[in-house]
Amino acid sequence: MTTTYLWTPPPVRSLPVRGKDERLPINRIFCVGRNYHAHAVEMGRPVDKSVEVPFYFTKSPDTLVESGATVAYPPGTENYHYEMELVLVVGKVGFRVPESEAASIIYGYACGLDMTRRDLQLVARDKGRPWDLGKDIEEGSVVSEVVPMPGKVIDQGTLELRVNGVTKQQSNVDKLIWNIPELISDLSKFYHLQPGDLIFTGTPEGVGPVVASERIDGSVEGVGSIVLHVGSAE
Repeated sequence: MTTTYLWTPPPVRSLPVRGKDERLPINRIFCVGRNYHAHAVEMGRPVDKSVEVPFYFTKSPDTLVESGATVAYPPGTENYHYEMELVLVVGKVGFRVPESEAASIIYGYACGLDMTRRDLQLVARDKGRPWDLGKDIEEGSVVSEVVPMPGKVIDQGTLELRVNGVTKQQSNVDKLIWNIPELISDLSKFYHLQPGDLIFTGTPEGVGPVVASERIDGSVEGVGSIVLHVGSAE
């Protein structure tokens, strides 16, 4: 029996894959909060790994846009921020994965921008409310092409972001508070990770605002680069 719908379902969200004609379908987008010490400090929430565990928020796959896009300055904010991140791409099912086996479910990596309505996020944070309005933004999850690296754990590499050519963020993946195997193992305690899940691993210090007409470009050593153009508000 053929299923019919009241209206056309949205298309499958996907990303290009380096060296392949097939595209990678996206399942879920997980984001790790405060995973670089210097960024945690600049946000006023230092992290003590000895007594804390990673925390996460999610963004709808509908927020996904590809590198090179022009996105409208979003409504409801006057403080639209960039956050440059290494994105891990899951390639296999994983549940309660030991750190020693975490590499086995890695498909590859990409560069990502976790765009944020910072003013709304901070209001929600300070009132103890969910971050959805600050983080789950239409066209707010920008991702480059995926680079296949099955089974590879990236544990170092320069991460940079520039606005109109001026460097704003510069750090190294080796400064992650919780590294790739630790994140996979921890997140898989709560979810059955699936092929096509994306994990934004966190942003370093130097986050800041952008306005219409500005260009953001970033890179992760050994992975690639990413570009975003900020358009006018609708």
